[in-house]
Amino acid sequence: MHQTRDADAGSDQFEVVADYACETGENPLWHEQEQRLYWTDIPRGRLFRYDPKTEKHEQCYQGRPVGGFTIQEDGSLLLFMDRGTVAIWNDGLLKEVIPELPAERTSRFNDVIADPRGRVFCGTMSTPERKGRLYRVDPDGSCNVLLEEVGCSNGMAFASDCKSFYHTDSFAHEIYVFDYDIDSGGIQNQKVFARFTEADGMPDGLTMDADGGLWTALWGGRGIVRLRSNGEVDRRIGLPTPKTSSLTFAGQDYRDLYVTTAGGNTRNEDGELAGALFRIRNQAHGVPQFCSNVRTPNR
Repeated sequence: MHQTRDADAGSDQFEVVADYACETGENPLWHEQEQRLYWTDIPRGRLFRYDPKTEKHEQCYQGRPVGGFTIQEDGSLLLFMDRGTVAIWNDGLLKEVIPELPAERTSRFNDVIADPRGRVFCGTMSTPERKGRLYRVDPDGSCNVLLEEVGCSNGMAFASDCKSFYHTDSFAHEIYVFDYDIDSGGIQNQKVFARFTEADGMPDGLTMDADGGLWTALWGGRGIVRLRSNGEVDRRIGLPTPKTSSLTFAGQDYRDLYVTTAGGNTRNEDGELAGALFRIRNQAHGVPQFCSNVRTPNR
């Protein structure tokens, strides 16, 4: 049985869908072909999946840390791991696309997103030696640096007209908007879209709804918020644990909003549901995410 409780805003409700006490639950993503939701527990190197029809969930991967992943056009998963490794995961088998990025040997990938042409925008974490970067992996497996000096590369989204790209630097407490060129995959003209205070929490994962609203999870903010096109908050949904990490729309009609959280290893501080996967129904209408189309070098 799911646990259902009232959220901060009157009629809002959340359900606890699966509780694996994730240390850092992240990157919830709907697999359209399978009609299942996938998500990761980054430091523990675990992937999970959930079938809303049967209400069954399971761990489906255990291995090196997976900071983020995309769904490939053929239904396989493209995993973005530690040391700059990118690999295709299909029925439990891993095939490396990028064995490693020398500049990221002491780091790992964090949030990622596929663009309309099958490329993947993928950020890395800062290390004591160097701040994080934002890369773009193209369908041929080549990797390009788009941004440097990023504190914590995090949530990303594309505007519905595919002319703008949003990117989060959690440590800066800011979400940025760029002009995006769908043909080249280039971004330029960086501007601050939204800024958050320490009390708000750090903006983390992002997703876009069908009406152009941008939703962000607030790490340390005990919930999620929706932002209007001018960057102002117009809706907040509270959750019973402080470290909300990411979110995505899913289900046949994309009206279910799934939220990952962190802190399963510190429940004495973060609460008994820290690290669980939550679902919030009928708050907005989402849109499908793009699929990646990155090929291994020998294909």
